[in-house]
Amino acid sequence: MTFSLLARDPSTGAFGMALSSSSPAVAARCLHLRTNVGGAASQNITDPRVGEQLLDLMALGNSAAEAVALLTKTDPTIAYRQITAVDANGGSATFSGDHVLGINHRRSQTDVAAAGNMLATPQVVDAMIETFLVTTGDFEVRLLSGLKAGLDAGGELGPLQSAGLKVTGPHGWAITDLRVDSQESPIAELVRLWDVWSPQRWDYQTRGIDPSAAPSYGVPGDE
Repeated sequence: MTFSLLARDPSTGAFGMALSSSSPAVAARCLHLRTNVGGAASQNITDPRVGEQLLDLMALGNSAAEAVALLTKTDPTIAYRQITAVDANGGSATFSGDHVLGINHRRSQTDVAAAGNMLATPQVVDAMIETFLVTTGDFEVRLLSGLKAGLDAGGELGPLQSAGLKVTGPHGWAITDLRVDSQESPIAELVRLWDVWSPQRWDYQTRGIDPSAAPSYGVPGDE
């Protein structure tokens, strides 16, 4: 009930993901990123522990493919899961169990992986990756463009309700972490949130690292 795009930015080493679903609060369950380690999506009938287990395996030095292979050998519920992973070297891997719902597709290549289930068409996944690869600009913009291309290619069969966008930052926390947990047009709302957030995102990194240099936004008490 989800389609997602997971990638590594080779110019910065950041990891990012954009995703959407007919279920509420998809980013709270399916989106997993860790600075300097990798990214993972756990979707379909979701177990949020799966994403963290994949990140733990990659943190131990396993590639994305090795981490996915290890998990699929040891998880007795793996037939119900659809997962993607990208590691710190740009390696990627995907998996879809036998009980993944509806029309489903997955694809991976260097620095990027995408997957979806209950899709209108398998081309949703291909459209996400191909659009991401040819889009320029901010990493977040490339991810959002890929997500919108998946929607334009048919998206999910059910009406979408939630979406999320997250990108790791250089200091151990996310530079961007935006969620739409329940909205009639969640991807459009996610784009609106990005337009609000993007001019300020590096200022909030500065607030954490060097508060004396943090800019003021003129709100009461912050002038």
